[in-house]
Amino acid sequence: MNRKPVNSSNIRSIGYDPQSATLEVEFSSAEIYQYFNVPKYLYQNLISASSNGQFLNDYIKYRYQYQKIR
Repeated sequence: MNRKPVNSSNIRSIGYDPQSATLEVEFSSAEIYQYFNVPKYLYQNLISASSNGQFLNDYIKYRYQYQKIR
């Protein structure tokens, strides 16, 4: 999945696959997580948030199933 770099202290890049509604987040630690069934509008809001990490924590991290892939 292609990810876009973001300006965040905790997150390196963010990607989204609209066909599967999968959000992929690469953290500064090089860990990568995929979050499933995330609506596209949440991805768009995450990308444009003033704090990507805070948005992820508030609206995605504890509300959607996820899997660590690296």
